[in-house]
Amino acid sequence: MAVKPRVPVREQPVEQRIHNFDSVPYGYSEEEAIAEAQRCIQCPDPTCEAGCPVNIKIKDMIRLIRERKFEESYRLVKKDNAFPACTGRVCPQEDQCEGVCILAKVGQPINIGKLEAFVADWAREHNVEEDKVSSSKPQKVAVIGSGPAGLACAAELRKFGYQVTMFETLHKPGGVLVYGIPNFRLPKEIVQHEIDYLEEIGVEIKLNITIGQNISFDELREQYDAIFLGTGAGAPQFMGIEGEKLNGVYSANEFLIRANLMKSYLFPEWDTPIVVGKKVGVIGAGNVAMDAARTALRLGAEEVSIIYRRTMEYSPARDEEIEHAREEGIIFRELINPVRIVDDGKGWVKGIEVVKMELGEKDSSGRPRPVPIKGSEYIIELDTVIEALGTVPNRLFLSRTPGLKTDKKGVIIVDDKLMTSIEGVFGGGDAISGAATVIKALGEGKRAAEFIRDYLESKK
Repeated sequence: MAVKPRVPVREQPVEQRIHNFDSVPYGYSEEEAIAEAQRCIQCPDPTCEAGCPVNIKIKDMIRLIRERKFEESYRLVKKDNAFPACTGRVCPQEDQCEGVCILAKVGQPINIGKLEAFVADWAREHNVEEDKVSSSKPQKVAVIGSGPAGLACAAELRKFGYQVTMFETLHKPGGVLVYGIPNFRLPKEIVQHEIDYLEEIGVEIKLNITIGQNISFDELREQYDAIFLGTGAGAPQFMGIEGEKLNGVYSANEFLIRANLMKSYLFPEWDTPIVVGKKVGVIGAGNVAMDAARTALRLGAEEVSIIYRRTMEYSPARDEEIEHAREEGIIFRELINPVRIVDDGKGWVKGIEVVKMELGEKDSSGRPRPVPIKGSEYIIELDTVIEALGTVPNRLFLSRTPGLKTDKKGVIIVDDKLMTSIEGVFGGGDAISGAATVIKALGEGKRAAEFIRDYLESKK
């Protein structure tokens, strides 16, 4: 079976985009979206839908695009996913819906992510009014954390008619969608538009409130009939090597928060300076590492390197992010692992000492274990080091929540209905699994809302 190639997505030219934080993909036009949708063979048993964590009716979404029924397509998607403009851009479709598309066996799968983003963008540009929430129930639910899991849980609970209040420590809602993912990958006006939807349907959002400090967890339990913990995994991990306290060493969290949430890229218009040297090394090769590397380039670095202990074949980053990084001139230094960050004698980074690695037997991740080669150490000259090694849950919140059971990494333990060790308190997203994907967190937030509904109904 001959399969037409994908309709390409127009993008900012490389030489232009490395100097700004504007979105790299321009997205599909109406005609391009229709042409891409026409590639779909409308399988009687659509495998793509089985691969979607939030159960979007993908087949019908695409059919409605083909029929130029963009508003209907949008409303269909919105029933299952409250944040399609975000997920269409950052969801790892190649490992989920697109990865199991029938066409992938004989050619290129349908570009489901870009079609999802298209209908969401079309609805925003055409001021499509959201469906109203008609029912209203007296029970009150508190959602702690406004990241993907909290947002999805709040949206579903409000659709069920409950009174929902969301608490966020930072001055802006959105969690990792706002502070972690750069504007060139996920424009912040799009995130804000989708968060505005929550307020439109009646979710109350309270900012600058830390549970355990501004209000105790026990007080919250007294005031609400159920609680959802979507506190994420925002505490960075470090290698624990010499030199990590030098000036010029960042966690990816701090680096991206300064750039994204605190808008250091607009300094001095925004009063958040950030020091980026001429030569930057990013340790790690996941999506966060790609985000940090591409951000450093846009902040003026002349040379940016990804430092990875395996080969890029085993990188957990999305193919699209790796491809964009390569196009922008990011250097990939494979099969090396840092052993020491070198001091210039004045308390600043001068370089990083690495050891060469070789790949051994597969480990628990299913990837080959990197093994150091003795005597192969050498130094790479750097001014800035960014560690993108993953994150763990914030222990400050956990320490202020008596009775909440966690594992040794601080991950909240839940049962098969996502309830924690405290009755009426549920969890989802990175808080219960460690750092994962946006769409996985959204899916868990949505599931948690259903379990919370069942719990509240049982208490009547």
